[in-house]
Amino acid sequence: MNAAILVRMMPSRPVLAALAAGLLATGCVIVPVTIESYDPDCRYVTHHMELQPVQIAQLQRCGGQGCEAVMLAALGVTAVSAVVSGSIVVVGNVVYWADHRVSCPAPITAPAASAASA
Repeated sequence: MNAAILVRMMPSRPVLAALAAGLLATGCVIVPVTIESYDPDCRYVTHHMELQPVQIAQLQRCGGQGCEAVMLAALGVTAVSAVVSGSIVVVGNVVYWADHRVSCPAPITAPAASAASA
């Protein structure tokens, strides 16, 4: 790929800084949440997990090197919480899926009409 094209595709540093500041100003963490629903075919309450952002703090005024350190720390906390929570959601959903497969086997379907006429 041509370097000139790559440079045009990459956002400028001020744009990235503004985006990061907007994301970090909220002080968010990502948490796993279990959702329940009822499956009427199986007469069974099913579960699945989703990721949900939660705001824990908000930066009011920030400036200088100290501000950069605070924003980097907030970014690290958000990223780590997303990775850990994402892993929990993947494992949890596999367990819930397996539980649902055991508790509610696939219904037996009737033979197709073409097979019956043959």
